[in-house]
Amino acid sequence: MTSPRLKTGAGVKLTLSLSLACLLLGGCVSRDMSDLESYAQEVLARPGGRIEPLPEIRPYEAYAYQSGEEGARNPFKLFYKKDPEPEGEGDDAGLTEAMAREIHHRNREELEQFELDSLDMVGTLEDGDDLWAIVRDPDGVVHRVAVGNYMGRNIGKITNIYEDHIELREIIKDSQGRWQEREAAIALSDEG
Repeated sequence: MTSPRLKTGAGVKLTLSLSLACLLLGGCVSRDMSDLESYAQEVLARPGGRIEPLPEIRPYEAYAYQSGEEGARNPFKLFYKKDPEPEGEGDDAGLTEAMAREIHHRNREELEQFELDSLDMVGTLEDGDDLWAIVRDPDGVVHRVAVGNYMGRNIGKITNIYEDHIELREIIKDSQGRWQEREAAIALSDEG
């Protein structure tokens, strides 16, 4: 099906005009590339630049450290004697089964990457019987926490949430290396 416009004289004139424009533009292209060829010859005839020689590469010499003295102290061992641990104690001294589960067999929560004293309680949310605390981390991000969540680097489990503070139970090592539980709290911050 042909357009009614092409059947008229205007359609024929449009077609002829476009054809003529294409022919004229095609005729404007110069086939003479002698300028380009002479420039390329000139560039290729230029002498190349001088490249500095590579530096001499010395072979790697392995070195075995010798302290020079017989019986000298090994720098990778303790220079003092640790008090011997009582029988049956070690890294898990004083650790109850429940504490061991909390330390070794659970995924860490986001607020456990921060020290407890760097966290601020900024408010609470209440929905019926549920009470959540709003805690701000050192980066300024706020988190909603509930009883049973963990926060702080000492395995601080939230035991109670009140409108003005959060109570936690932390698991820490004492000076003898034994695991102990310790109570901690975060008060509502004045800088809400």
